[in-house]
Parts: sequence; C-alpha cells; structure tokens
Amino acid sequence: ATLWSSTFLQTQPVPLSYAIFDGPSSDPPLVFLHGLFGNKSNFSSLAKKLVLQTGRKVLTIDARNHGDSSHSPIMTYEAMSADIRLFLNQLHLNRCVLIGHSMGGKTAMVFVLQWPELVERLVCVDISPSQTKDISGFQNYIAAMKAVDIPRGIPRSTARRMAEEQLRPTIQPTILHFLLTNLVNAEDQFVWRVNLEAISQHLNDIMSFPDFQTSYLGPTLFLGGSKSGYISSNNYPEIKRLFPDAEIQHIPDAGHWVHADQPQEFITAVCNFIALHPR
Repeated sequence: ATLWSSTFLQTQPVPLSYAIFDGPSSDPPLVFLHGLFGNKSNFSSLAKKLVLQTGRKVLTIDARNHGDSSHSPIMTYEAMSADIRLFLNQLHLNRCVLIGHSMGGKTAMVFVLQWPELVERLVCVDISPSQTKDISGFQNYIAAMKAVDIPRGIPRSTARRMAEEQLRPTIQPTILHFLLTNLVNAEDQFVWRVNLEAISQHLNDIMSFPDFQTSYLGPTLFLGGSKSGYISSNNYPEIKRLFPDAEIQHIPDAGHWVHADQPQEFITAVCNFIALHPR
C-alpha cells in the first residue's frame, strides 16, 4: 500500500451505534463515550436523569469494536476520534458537550484537541492525558475472555453461568459482571461482542496518549474517583498544559467507575459544571 492509503486506513472512520435521549433544549447535546469493554448502555439511566435536569439532548455511543458498532482492526485514539467526527457529521451536530470515561475520556481529549470548535465543553471521567499504568490487568482480562469455551445451542442463563465460572478464578467480581455484559448470542453460539483481537493488538495504543502541542481552551472538568489513582497530582501539569481552563474534582467513595459508584454525585458535578460556564 502507498503511504497515503495506509495512513487513510489508520483513521478510516467506521459508523457507530448510538442511542438518543431527547430533550427540549436547543443547547448543544451531551455525548457520552464509554470505557474499554463498555458499551452505550453503561450510561442509559444517567442519560435519562441528565435530560430531566439539563433539558439537553443526550447521546450515548458505542465505540468501534464495542457494543453494536462496527469492528475494525485499527484501535487508535486518532481513529476513534475520526469516528466521532463522522458521527457528529451524520447527525448534523455542529457542537456538543463531550463526556468520556476512561478510554472514552482519552478519545474525547484527542477529539477536542483536533476539533476544538465542535466542543462546547469537555468532561473527562477518571482518566488523564497520560500513560495508563496497569496494562497487565487488561492483558489478563483479554486472555481470560479469549479462553472462555461455551458449547453451541445452550440457553443464555447457562452460557452466562459457564462464562462466569471460567472467568471467576482470574477476574474480580465487579469487573467480571461488567465484562459479562459483552456476551451475546450470534447464530446459536455465544460470543464476545467486543473485538478482542483488535483490542489486544492495540492495547499499548489504548493505554498511552498521543503527543499534542496544541491545547483546548474551552471549559474542562476532570472528574476522578477518590479511591482511584487515574487522576493524580503527577498528571496535573500535563492536564493544565493541554487544558488550561481545566478544573479537577474527586468524588468521595468512588473508584474508577465514578458514575456507577456515585451516580447522584456524578450527575450533580456534571450539572454544576454545565451551569457554571454559560457560553
């Protein structure tokens, strides 16, 4: 392949599956991006509450290789950012509020650094623009999920129980139930709907963060969990360099899944942030 076509393939956008929670306001909608092994339904109950509290439309999206979105062998942040660009184009949205958790937060950061004029404000949930330390945990999840063996033609409840029994020795219970939401029935066979191959090939990309010399000047909130180490004071200089208007908050008694651990505090923080800086 020529250089041009291989570069083009690297960022060739794929269509994304999404859900819309309609609101009366004409203000830019909130667009939620989930984390690794997540899907758009992670935010469904929050989305409904945020529509009621802000009046804004809320959209939840499945990342490439996740949920009901298309699969692709490429899994870089530049490619996932190109997917968001295509998505906003297709829905004729010229501005939004991006809210991303973990991997979705990194995608959101890359997107606003590339297309700042399309984002009214940014919320990054428990993630920094830096190398994520614990890569071995994710490698273990992938290996364990690849090794799951479920016979054809059995009912869903049995399949889920078998997968759970096979994963339990290596994966802690909270993560295990989260991963099991990815087990789906395809032609009489239970399979993982996440593209494990692409994720494992690109795990280093997913754990790192691309190099940017530009910055995003819009209002930005980094919302961490007090029991998680993903946003630490070591990350503050880089956060401030890329996002000079960033504020950093930690929600008490929340781990990495801030929105699942403390949903009400999460909603309050997001609503306050949106109300704080009228644009």
